[in-house]
Amino acid sequence: MLEFAVAVFFMLITPGPGVLTTAGVGAGFGWRSGATFLTGLFLGTNLVALLVVSGLAAVVLSAPGLRTILTFASVVFFLYLAGKIAFSGTKIGFLEATAAPGLMGGIMLQFINPKAYAVNNLIFSGYPFWQDSLFIEAAIKFAIVNAIWIPVHIIWLWAGVSLKRLSLPEGTQRMINFGMAASLLIVVALAVLSGQSAS
Repeated sequence: MLEFAVAVFFMLITPGPGVLTTAGVGAGFGWRSGATFLTGLFLGTNLVALLVVSGLAAVVLSAPGLRTILTFASVVFFLYLAGKIAFSGTKIGFLEATAAPGLMGGIMLQFINPKAYAVNNLIFSGYPFWQDSLFIEAAIKFAIVNAIWIPVHIIWLWAGVSLKRLSLPEGTQRMINFGMAASLLIVVALAVLSGQSAS
């Protein structure tokens, strides 16, 4: 069980779309908006985990046409999120983003996040430790994952909010927002490419 917890920690702490977007929303819009987004992300994470555990995700993602549509939708949505982060508070005319992606934005991010499916598949199909009951094992894994997921994501949100609180010059803050948005897009591109090579 300890090996499982350590593996989960390292899978969740590494930069992926969820943590990068959380930090970006914190840096661009502050604590309150970031906490709302993070709540949606938490709900979405657990819904995706339920889809993976139930086997429904495997059935849905086995349809090649549907997989292509979902990949396209995920790229478009991540471009939207990256734009929100990049242009938050930049005061560049019509490009300024004044509203953060809220609760539904967090939920939707996990539904289209390739890393969320890969990580949950690895977490719930690997690291067996309760051979007598798969249900009890899954319940314990849910508890462990959430006990690690929550503080890890709060730390990323805090890091983003801390950048905002530094009251950096507008140009510097703009560069940070653009950097976070670019990092998000790079991670998403890598996830999409690795997903295509695996299929």
